[in-house]
Amino acid sequence: MSNLERDPVELLCPPDEPAGPIVQVLAPRDVPLGGPRAMNVRRTLPQRGRTTIGAWCFADHYGPDDVAETGGMVVPPHPHTGLQTVSWLFEGAIEHRDSAGSHELVRPGGVNLMTAGRGISHSEVSPPGTTTLHGVQLWVALPEASRNIGPFFEHAETEATTVDDATVRVFVGSLAGLDADVTVFSELLGAQVDLPAGGRATLDLEPTFEHGVLVDAGPVSIRVDGADAATDVARSELAYVEPGRHRLELAAGDAPVRVLLLGGVPFGEPIVMWWNFIGRTHEEVEGYRQDWQDQITLDGELVDAASSVADGRFGVVDHDLPPIPAPVLPNVRLKQRR
Repeated sequence: MSNLERDPVELLCPPDEPAGPIVQVLAPRDVPLGGPRAMNVRRTLPQRGRTTIGAWCFADHYGPDDVAETGGMVVPPHPHTGLQTVSWLFEGAIEHRDSAGSHELVRPGGVNLMTAGRGISHSEVSPPGTTTLHGVQLWVALPEASRNIGPFFEHAETEATTVDDATVRVFVGSLAGLDADVTVFSELLGAQVDLPAGGRATLDLEPTFEHGVLVDAGPVSIRVDGADAATDVARSELAYVEPGRHRLELAAGDAPVRVLLLGGVPFGEPIVMWWNFIGRTHEEVEGYRQDWQDQITLDGELVDAASSVADGRFGVVDHDLPPIPAPVLPNVRLKQRR
């Protein structure tokens, strides 16, 4: 999914944040994507208090949305660099096409992972017959050694296992004896955990990871390493757990719980993140934007997808939707996030 904000915000976090509690609860912000019938998402990454969890650098949580009212997802071809996109659904279906020649539907239980590397473009559209859309769109920042690799796409189906009262599905990395069948370039975890009303589960954490618990259905009570007090986390909030922790206890109240558990080794590289691009300097991102604009315009006018420059950095998506032009860069220099 593209970051379709009309004026995408470039955030700067101070390099040295003060030590916080074991569990830090982060509230989402509502972001309308697109035009008058905007698809609304709840964004928990990035924000001023937390830009990354491991290499996870972007999290949009949406739905459940009635497609008859919202029009569903219609995201025309748009570019990416320096990242991986991870699409995970709770309800509905999304059709993915990209300039590497991939064409794949993702439904609940499956994961679409696209590696942008040096540059790719793609589109995402909810196909006919989709009545409800509900899921998350996640981005992973690629480390320096991998950020300019050739683009590629993977789709994988996941299996479920039980841990205490919980049902667990792993779509990135490893947890509870399950391994996801997709490629990542840093140590990462992405898993869905479901609890029935009144259910409890204890999950072993990788202590070198920092973790985030994104609540889709809740609230959920979280206790880390047997702490005296639990932390209650409401629907759509993101609970951050610092590295060095070994055990996460989840408890549901009167309603069922569904969370995403995200984790990874802290990402030690500064990045510049603007619109759909991740680079290392202002000049790099400015160059990516110009490459995209040169590819999709002729004499300053937007061309249709078929007329785009096929041998440009981002290639051409086999789709009849016109590509999305890049927003205007801000009047200030883009700063690195740490």
